[in-house]
Amino acid sequence: MRPALLVLAAFPVVFPSAGCKKDAAPPPAAAAAPAAPAGPSVGLVFDVGGRGDKSFNDAADRGLTRAHKELAARVEVVEPGEGVDREAALRQLAARKLDLVIGVGFLFTDDINRMAADFPQQKFACVDYTVTPGKPIPPNVLALKFKEEEGSFLVGALAALLSKGNKLGFVGGMEIPLIHKFRAGYTAGARHVRPDAEVLVTFAGVTGEAFANPGKGKELALSLYGKGVDIIYHAAGSTGLGVFEAARAQKKLAIGVDSDQWAEAPGVVLTSMVKQVDVAVFDAVKAVQDGTFKGGVRELDLKGGGVDYIYDEHNKALIPDDVRAKVEALRAEIVAGRIAVPNQ
Repeated sequence: MRPALLVLAAFPVVFPSAGCKKDAAPPPAAAAAPAAPAGPSVGLVFDVGGRGDKSFNDAADRGLTRAHKELAARVEVVEPGEGVDREAALRQLAARKLDLVIGVGFLFTDDINRMAADFPQQKFACVDYTVTPGKPIPPNVLALKFKEEEGSFLVGALAALLSKGNKLGFVGGMEIPLIHKFRAGYTAGARHVRPDAEVLVTFAGVTGEAFANPGKGKELALSLYGKGVDIIYHAAGSTGLGVFEAARAQKKLAIGVDSDQWAEAPGVVLTSMVKQVDVAVFDAVKAVQDGTFKGGVRELDLKGGGVDYIYDEHNKALIPDDVRAKVEALRAEIVAGRIAVPNQ
């Protein structure tokens, strides 16, 4: 099945004035103002789960929407679905000679590498691109990466400081090195503040569908809560929505990921470890517009605000001031390089 494109364009629309005489010349003041120049043309293919996952894809969508509004970017997007071929979707967009084509998610890495070779003049960007040691990144590909382990360290410390016992939980989506970065940071943060902390880890699967199975997420979370865990951190896309359901049912706490997920379960979501995917997408589009785009790796970290955790008017009642102060002290240590956070 060929994927369908949804097109959002920022073109000016001019409506003729009613009642004007056919032979009357318009007065000088009525002359149309020059149209604003159109922004860069951008094509984007979403990851498994698509828009509405309240997490990773929605963050990318916010960045694209911002580019549409602020840069007048002309946008075409492909939603994933049954039978959608990532490579075919990328090829379809690249063949249109857009200014930039973006793949959202590590699953696009190999496909974008092939497209980069087939379309050497086309600019590509990939969120969570998998860098393989010894294998160069194509010169027309921008790899957007994050230090997820640093943000995860902070929420791990927060969870351990607030846990009523010594057992914490982690629900990952697909078991891959990327998700192990979240797990490694979370575990390290918990044990840094509480050496006896035990982190029980489980994954939803070994394929991309592991990020789009809320039922499985709920099942795994209920099992962890049943083993004495009182706070679970998920890094599982929309599968994590099932974790929130389990937390609500068990009157426990959960930690969201990628986007601020408080609204999905108010009072249940302790915090969320956020990745500024929206900023990365917007900045890539702006670089094209500014003529500064270049291939290579751009890694967003805690120091630069690329990862963080949520603390605001919604969840601050769940986080005592002294706990907040301890977590912020750890932030300063990481930024200063005095704490090296493991990523595996």
